[in-house]
Formats: sequence, C-alpha cells, structure tokens
Amino acid sequence: MQKAIGKYRWTICGLLFFATTVNYLDRQVLSLLAPELTREFGWSNTDYGNITAVFQFVYALSMLFAGRIVDRLGTKWGYAWALIIWSIGAIMHAEAVNIGHASNTVLGWFGIAAVPVSIIGFMIARAVLGFGEAGNFPAAIKATAEYFPKKERSLATGIFNSGTNLGAILAPLTVPWIAGHWGWESTFIIIGAIGFLWLLFWFYYYDIPEKQKRLSQEELAYIQSDVDTNQNQTVAPGAKVRWVKLLGYKQTWSFAIGKFLTDGVWWFYLFWLPKYLAAQYGLEGTALAFPLFVLYSMTMVGSIGGGWFPMYFIKKGYHAYDGRMRAMILIALFPLLVLLAQPLGHISYWVPVLLIGVGASAHQAWSANIFTTVSDMFPKKTVASVTGIGGMAGGIGGVVVSLVSGKLFDHYKALGHIETGYSIIFAFCAIAYVLSWVIMKSLVPKYKPITDL
Repeated sequence: MQKAIGKYRWTICGLLFFATTVNYLDRQVLSLLAPELTREFGWSNTDYGNITAVFQFVYALSMLFAGRIVDRLGTKWGYAWALIIWSIGAIMHAEAVNIGHASNTVLGWFGIAAVPVSIIGFMIARAVLGFGEAGNFPAAIKATAEYFPKKERSLATGIFNSGTNLGAILAPLTVPWIAGHWGWESTFIIIGAIGFLWLLFWFYYYDIPEKQKRLSQEELAYIQSDVDTNQNQTVAPGAKVRWVKLLGYKQTWSFAIGKFLTDGVWWFYLFWLPKYLAAQYGLEGTALAFPLFVLYSMTMVGSIGGGWFPMYFIKKGYHAYDGRMRAMILIALFPLLVLLAQPLGHISYWVPVLLIGVGASAHQAWSANIFTTVSDMFPKKTVASVTGIGGMAGGIGGVVVSLVSGKLFDHYKALGHIETGYSIIFAFCAIAYVLSWVIMKSLVPKYKPITDL
C-alpha cells in the first residue's frame, strides 16, 4: 500500500527535519561560546542574561507575527524568508562589535548614552536571530498540514521536531572544535551559512501538493483523503483571518495554554541542566558532554515514538484529535518521574540525568502531538497563525520559567541549599503536562473542527 501511493511526502518531512536541526544549531552557538566571550568582553552574568533574554522575548513575540506572515506568503516563501533572516542573524554575531559601534553612533545622534559595544551588538544579532527563528515551527506545521493526512501528521511532526534534539547533540560536538581552530567569529559564520545550503534544496524540492510534479496522483489523493468537505481548506497565499476571530475559539486557547505551561519546561532543560549538574555534582566542561549526549539522545526516541503513538488509537476508529488526546494523557504521566530526581540524586548524577531524560523525552512526544492538535481542527489557511499564537504563549512561558528559576536559585544558594530551588522547579516540570492536559480537555472535550473560517 505504501509503495503504491508513493513516499514523496517524507522527502518534505526530511527537509523540515534538517531545517529544524539548523534552527537549534544556530541558537545554541552563543551559549557554548559564552565562557570565551565573557572573558574577552568582560561580561557580567547580568550582561549575558540580558543578551540571552533579548532572544527569548523577541522569539516569543515574533511567533505571533511569524505565523501570520507564513499564512500570507504561503509555506514556500514564508519558510524561505524565515530561514534567510535567522541565518543572517546568526552570521551577524561575528560582527557584533562593529554593529555595536554603529549602533552607539546612531544612539548618540539622539543623545542616548552609549552601551558597551559588545553587549548592544550581540543584542541586535540575537534579536534578528529570534525574529527569524520564530518562523520555523509555524511554517513546518503548515507544511505538514499540506503534505500529510491527519492520521500521519503527529508522526511527521515528531520526526521533524526531533531535529531540535539532533541540533542539541551536534552543537557541543562541533561549536567548540570550530572555535578552537578558526576562532569564535568563524564559528558564527560557518554555522550560520549552513541554512543557505538548505535553502537550495527547499526551492528545488518544495511546492504545494497540487502543483508538485514529483507527487503521484495516488499520493495526492491519499494526502487529501480526510479533508472535511464542510471545512474551508483553501491555502492560497494572502488568505486573511483576523487574530481577534481566532482568539474567539476555545481550540485556540486550549493550544496556547498547553504551550504556555509546558514549553518553559523544555527551555529550562535546555538552558539550566549544565548549571544544575555543575552546582550539585561539579560536572563542568568536557565532563558534561557525555551525560548531555545521552539525555538528548533519549529525547529523539520520545519525539518520534510520541508522534507514532496516536496512530494506535486512530486506527481503532477514534477521530484524530480524540486519539491524540488519549495518547497525550499517557505521555503526560512519564514526566512525573522527574519528581524522583532530587530524592534519588544522592546515588549518582546518572539518576537525575536518566530521570530528566525521560521527562525531556516525554516533552518531545507531547510537543509532536500538541502541535498537531491545531491542524486537526483548524482549516489549513489558519494553521500557521494559530501555531504562532501558541508559540508566543510558549515563549512567554519560557521567559517566566527562566526568570523565576534564576531568582529561586539565587535565593536558596544564599541560604546554603540550592538543591531546594531545583527541587521546586523539577516539581513544576513534572506536573506541568498533566495540568495542561486537564485544562485542554476541559476547553475542548471532544473533536470539534472549525467550520466557519
């Protein structure tokens, strides 16, 4: 059956996977070079925190507009422009000092006091990077909605979303080596330029299914096999639905609240785990490489496996959304193991690494499914916009978790038991998914597609 209908849609999934990998590579270069840059420019922890916060805030706010832009431009050009902008932003880090000098000159014309050139230069580069990277997931989810029937979308989403894990694994293996051989400036340029190579393949292989000459008629029919006849599925660029109208649906709020409560968990794992292992177990530098490699390798299993899981229920006759929600409540139970990370952490640092690895893996399984709830119920022309709304909510959730974590850890460190601060945050990371599922299920108890857009 699979051979008869063709497999070209999986080529598109492969393109989305590699773009997401590049996305995460570009965002992690700064954190891996932070010790060297801190020494070179004399940054304080506050300086570095402000620089990274710019990325998170711009990324969160841009998610709202990124989805809108992708819906207006269409998937092909929307994704292309997102990647062009974030690649330029990544490369701009190499010229941060010169950008800082130019910015201070402009600020001086308005009588504004100068900011240290390295700080303002990196802030501008991070802002451009955050704006461009915000387009990745809205565009990828829209492409998935175009190329996959509902029963396969969570699997396809899980596969391309696992690119986040591959990026997290590749970054510490490549960035320090490149910086050691050619300097930190070249690192930003080389990693940033990879996106332009991907762009060549994107323009060559991608077009909407109806215009895709490489797609067989059988596969096109399969992709469109579950299109609801009462649902407006027009995907023409320029189609416009007001944000206010989208916010009037419980389905939008269900997705946004689910993202707000759970995205911060992933951001916490991404930015704070090295600090946690250093603070409680003294692991630093190369000693961190293998534990983090194992942890992020586990998340790849969760991403792909979680994407496949709902298909079990869908094949039993459940609507795509109802089958997905059944899978998500079971996935939400796995992060509860993170509650044991601190109580059992005295045995070995491998205990929290593996338990947190299960939690992070569950997050990726959850993420593959929560993204797909949008395309389950909204017409294709609004998928990127709704994804952007939820992505903004998730980004804000990440900012909140980061700010609260920093203050909490400083508070308990001053009291002499920082482990209590980590216990509190781990408790939130453990229960966030069950809490999210309960709220989402309360807002949208059963499959209810949007038919009036």
